[in-house]
Amino acid sequence: MTLFSIARKTIRQNFSNYFLYFASMIFSIVIYFVFVSLKYDQTIQATSDTSPKINSVFSGAAVVLIIFVAVFIWYSNSFFTRKRKKEVGLYSLLGVRKKQIGRMLFYENFIMGCLALIVGILLGSVLSKFFVTILMKIMGYNAIVNFTISLEAIINTIIVFMIITLITSFHGYRLIYRFKLIELFQADKEGEQEPRTSFIIALLSILLIGIGYWLALQNMLDSAIWRKIGFLVTPLIIIITVILGTYLLFSSLTVYLLKVSRKNKKKYWNGINLIGTSQLLFRIKGNARTLTIIAVLSATTLTAVGAAYSLYYNNRSNVEMADPSSMMFIAEDNNIAEQVNGMITNSKDHDLIYHEALSTLQVDADVTNLNSKFYSDEMIYTVVSNRDFNTIAKLQGRNDVLSLQSNEAAVLDAMYSEQMSPVYVGATISLKINDRKENVTFNHLKKYSIFNYRTAGTTIVVSDELFAGLAKEIQPENMLLYKITNEDNAEQLTKDVQAIMPDEARFSSFYADYAAGLESSGLLIFMGGFLGLVFLTATGSIIYFKQLTEANSDKERYEILHKIGVNKKEIRLVIAKQMAFIFGLPLIAGIAHCAVALTALSRLLQINLVIPVMICMGVYTCIYIAYYFLTVNAYYKTVTKTK
Repeated sequence: MTLFSIARKTIRQNFSNYFLYFASMIFSIVIYFVFVSLKYDQTIQATSDTSPKINSVFSGAAVVLIIFVAVFIWYSNSFFTRKRKKEVGLYSLLGVRKKQIGRMLFYENFIMGCLALIVGILLGSVLSKFFVTILMKIMGYNAIVNFTISLEAIINTIIVFMIITLITSFHGYRLIYRFKLIELFQADKEGEQEPRTSFIIALLSILLIGIGYWLALQNMLDSAIWRKIGFLVTPLIIIITVILGTYLLFSSLTVYLLKVSRKNKKKYWNGINLIGTSQLLFRIKGNARTLTIIAVLSATTLTAVGAAYSLYYNNRSNVEMADPSSMMFIAEDNNIAEQVNGMITNSKDHDLIYHEALSTLQVDADVTNLNSKFYSDEMIYTVVSNRDFNTIAKLQGRNDVLSLQSNEAAVLDAMYSEQMSPVYVGATISLKINDRKENVTFNHLKKYSIFNYRTAGTTIVVSDELFAGLAKEIQPENMLLYKITNEDNAEQLTKDVQAIMPDEARFSSFYADYAAGLESSGLLIFMGGFLGLVFLTATGSIIYFKQLTEANSDKERYEILHKIGVNKKEIRLVIAKQMAFIFGLPLIAGIAHCAVALTALSRLLQINLVIPVMICMGVYTCIYIAYYFLTVNAYYKTVTKTK
């Protein structure tokens, strides 16, 4: 029997232990293959005007995926090598040469990698059409997707994962050379001393995380501490303090709390609680690095996916804010205006809700008195009369009426930000009218606009008397506003209208901005979602492998417990409690880190992220819980399996 056949037989006999590792590798290969395939997909290139951007995004995502998968496979491999140490030591004791043992371990890992690569590419090829269809759907395209297999993607995937497999296989080959024989037989007893900790280090973990949270939740645009430390250095400090604090949280604070809980004799000696507490106490410090990595990855994944989904979720409301009218442009040519009227009124797919022509003014203004850090001393505003504002506001269903007198004014700013925009109400600006200035004072601030932002920008509403006087000195611009039904499906109508528009018309449309937002946010959520799933499956698998390794070490102890009268139900209960602690800690820490990061992002972007983030956290937690039950079941079967 050759070493290769022995390796193949070993994999076949222990496939149940390798299955999750094998499945995680396959999933990673499938996602990587899909990402690479999307770069070369003809449907995307023919449908999307931004296919170069899609190519670059997926190229970047593929690089991130390669790094993560390589680390995951290496990390997982180290768990399996520890599990195999005693077996390897036995081979060596029986006289098998180190070179032969190393080759056998090399073959085992290489076979697993090749099998995963073959299955992953086959599944990726079969599912490629499905994934492209999903991407087209969330990006708002209705293209017909043809089934194609990219030869470039296959070659790329084979090269990348063969390199990773060869490196990890060589790592397995070196196992027999890296440890002495006695170390191989006593591998299960490593790290079994009770960990030491101190109240000061435990307190330091909370302090470090608190500092990171406090810095993250500061108003970065107005914060003196951000300006003093620097806008590039502060985020780095936040990352370092939170990661270090998380590590100390798992390695010191949890140990300290477990030791404190042990002093509660009534609870500690109740049933077999002492077994579970002791197991956690002796193992938690050894798991600290793993739990920290998982907590940080969970936070990163949730933050990235939550932010991407928030943009996708809020896309329509953001576009409705920026484009209250379905189409809007400056009409300098009556012929073009008549053509547009004909196109819209004759459209079979859309009904006209309103069509208004308004006289507006483009005015330069001295805004020095606004005292804004982010505004220059001069701004260009679109000026509209009080009467026209009330008319359009009523058509748009705003139920908002202004009654301005003399030099009173209201500002309409759909992009208003409490952090970046000036304090308008009470401020006075000077409108430049030829060789003179006309002062107006803002009495009202409206955080919306009756005009599309791309066409009109920030708008000022003035009294009818003042507008009439200004119109005698400044050439008015005729703005046309259209509101139609089914505006988010007005692709062809928008293209037809846009085709006849000159640049100076400053044409804007709801559909164009909605489709652009859907495309960019859809691309982000597709990439973030699938990368997030890879991270989740990998981190869940890491905990699974780690606990399964410990289960094999603990098997004899649980057999002794069973012999002295502890029934299997009690054993399962103590295992479930242990796993809840191991799974719950990084999940809670990751969610807490994510919540702070997204709260800071929400404040900066002035976007409500609660609903989309809660959805992402719910899905993530459900998958994580599935891993928890899978691990509890596997651990229980391992420690109760009879010889």
